[in-house]
Amino acid sequence: MCMTVKDAVAQRFLDLCRSRSISLNELATRSGVTPSTVYSMMDVRRRELSITTIKKLCDGLDMTLGEFFSTQTFDALEQEIK
Repeated sequence: MCMTVKDAVAQRFLDLCRSRSISLNELATRSGVTPSTVYSMMDVRRRELSITTIKKLCDGLDMTLGEFFSTQTFDALEQEIK
């Protein structure tokens, strides 16, 4: 099964939190979003996210959207238009 953009976004935030030793709750607090917003993004069955939420979470991690998306994972995603 191919990784979707939503899967890649969720995984990127998980990886960033692990590398910075912060919890998803702490990410939510730093970003000014509710923990339920972060957890709904992480839930494989829901994967609810918006670019506004991604921007807020990046702000909470003190990084730009460009830095967030500038990874091999995003570059290697397959086209989602079938």
